Amino acid sequence: MSTLEDLADRVERLLLRHEELVQANAQLAQQLTAVAAERDNLRSRLAAARARIDALIERLPAGDVDTHDRGASGGGV
Repeated sequence: MSTLEDLADRVERLLLRHEELVQANAQLAQQLTAVAAERDNLRSRLAAARARIDALIERLPAGDVDTHDRGASGGGV
């Protein structure tokens, strides 16, 4: 009868472990959803920032860009 009791104990431990894994999986699914939402938000903010930068670049006169580039290279006095 000892073998049957051992088997019952193992089944009980397996059931407990299964429940722990189900809960851990649910937590991971929630974390994944939160991280995906944060990623999407950051991508949206990045696209908006790029659009603002592109708009600012378009407003710059072509001559100012060249002058600025030469001054930034350190090739002056």
